[in-house]
Amino acid sequence: MMMMSKTTAQEVSTDETNAKSKSALLLIETQNEWMHADGKLRKALLEDEEMMLNSISNIEKSLEFVRKEGIPVIYVRLQFEKGYPELANGKSGLRKAIPNAGTFPKNGFGAEFYKTVEPLEGEFIASGRMGASGFAGSNLDAYLRNNKIENLYLTGYATHVCVESTLREAHDIGYNTFVISDATSAFNRTQQDYFLSEIVHHFGEHLSTEEFVK
Repeated sequence: MMMMSKTTAQEVSTDETNAKSKSALLLIETQNEWMHADGKLRKALLEDEEMMLNSISNIEKSLEFVRKEGIPVIYVRLQFEKGYPELANGKSGLRKAIPNAGTFPKNGFGAEFYKTVEPLEGEFIASGRMGASGFAGSNLDAYLRNNKIENLYLTGYATHVCVESTLREAHDIGYNTFVISDATSAFNRTQQDYFLSEIVHHFGEHLSTEEFVK
């Protein structure tokens, strides 16, 4: 009986290790444009300051937890060359809005990672992203598949734009997707609540930071 108990414990430990190795925390646009008080997007679009501050705190908690647990961290950022040639001739949507607003300039303040959640050496920063989804034009999918990651926990900004776009595409190409709901922020509470009540269940699940770090 003691040997069976020991074997069972080992199996449980192995399962937990495998689950961790197959999971990753995605930080979507955890950059100054959103998170810093002087960020252009935070100043221009954010209507619910309390929700933003709460999301920053919970991203920090989630990041601290996964680093302690040895779960991979992936940064999904935006940055564009001078003059936004990647988005040239955009007539509508983000392809028009981003150049007009002058956000996420490569090597500029807005594109820098927010100081409390900056990447550590060895943490992966996806590159090449050109659209709302973290997969759009980037090397994110190749990295995830090559490292056998199956479960994605999404945090960041904005909930109803780039987080949602990443969630939808991740689901469609085969990943198990989870949104850490209070570690994201939309522009206002109505947008946030609609996403959580009407959108997420089609493409994955959502949980709180408290549930995630248990």
